[in-house]
Amino acid sequence: MNKIAVLGGGESGAGAAILAKVKGFDVFLSDFSTIDPEYRQMLDRYDIPFEEGRHTRERILDADEIIKSPGIPDTAPIVATAITMGIPIISEIEFAGRYDSARKICITGSNGKTTTTSLIYHMLCEAGLNVGLGGNIGKSYALQVATEHHDIYVLELSSFQLDGMYDFKADIAILLNITPDHLDRYDHNMQNYINAKFRITQNMSQEDCFIFCSDDEITVNNLNRIVVKAQMLPISQERKVECGAWALGGTMHVEYGSDPFEMQVGDLPIVGRHNVYNSMAAAMTGKLMSITNERIRKALCSFMPVEHRMEKVLSVGGVLYINDSKATNVNSTWYALECMKTKVVLILGGTDKGNDYEPIYNLVKEKVKAIVCLGVDNAKIHRCFEDKVETIVDTASAEDAVRAASKLASDGDTVLLSPCCASFDLFKNYEDRGRKFKAAVRNL
Repeated sequence: MNKIAVLGGGESGAGAAILAKVKGFDVFLSDFSTIDPEYRQMLDRYDIPFEEGRHTRERILDADEIIKSPGIPDTAPIVATAITMGIPIISEIEFAGRYDSARKICITGSNGKTTTTSLIYHMLCEAGLNVGLGGNIGKSYALQVATEHHDIYVLELSSFQLDGMYDFKADIAILLNITPDHLDRYDHNMQNYINAKFRITQNMSQEDCFIFCSDDEITVNNLNRIVVKAQMLPISQERKVECGAWALGGTMHVEYGSDPFEMQVGDLPIVGRHNVYNSMAAAMTGKLMSITNERIRKALCSFMPVEHRMEKVLSVGGVLYINDSKATNVNSTWYALECMKTKVVLILGGTDKGNDYEPIYNLVKEKVKAIVCLGVDNAKIHRCFEDKVETIVDTASAEDAVRAASKLASDGDTVLLSPCCASFDLFKNYEDRGRKFKAAVRNL
């Protein structure tokens, strides 16, 4: 019986461990932190041995293969040792893909992947298809492969998940955009990050389809260098395309097959230029899945924004509060500010991932009246923005940030939590940050 060690006891790791157990492996799970009670109960239910608060090297390094959760970097001592020893290290997605014959629609990108994944899932469900949602969103893909059956999976894939994928193949792959992000995990080398994103196209054949943004310079510049056999389907808001999707003059078009699709951009419930790209990618996928134009239109019009992504929380005293906690990089915040029609009090800060804030300088000068810092170390934000806004204040909790923002905002303004940064200095994750922000707004 082959031995498998799973590193990380969260959604991804617990799911991978259960699939390994169901498939007859001798499995052991190890988490250097504390495992949530929900996942401990799952492991106990399947009689899977585990440890928390430590890594027992002898047990882990005795494995034939290691399944690593995406949040654990290769520089972690136990991982670095396993690499040196030549023990294969894969992701949960790679492992689950070995046991899944369903059609797989896979989405990546620096920004927009959660919205696009959720939108495609919504569309396929509305069309009555048997579909699972997983990857970087929802339930563990491996857990679903172990305990459920779906004909199709819609998978959001982060660069960290793609790093550990080798034989896995998407049937439809979507690459929304590539902007600098997570460079601290890629030796501050942008090309390493680009290569990770393009792994979504590996193993694809001529029967498969690759949807990409032809307006994204980094993506286009790497298309010819990274060989892709799949059918290329561009999406654009700058030019008409012959086979793909495009939006000009307020109308979105999808040109594929004998029955083109079109609808007015103004009918989309999710707003902003970035969401037009997301909607085009979803509509293009709908056509590839042979969903009728009527059902595609109905799904696009009935989709509601995902939590923590430009989520309108409440208006208090004439001030609208928006939770965009999922904006963990500069480009996400650029998209958020680009949508704003009012003056903004911007809540920024957290764990800086090597951010270059220059892309948002002009938008900040034009739209932002004050910045509220929400982080342990805010020196870089002060340095970058002190000559662009009149007021910058420091806070160290969601409650303090909301109180400070409420004092700085006037009737008709928007308080926007769009932090540009990861959340791990003060919060468990971006969801925790967003929920605490919403609770603080409701307590005003």
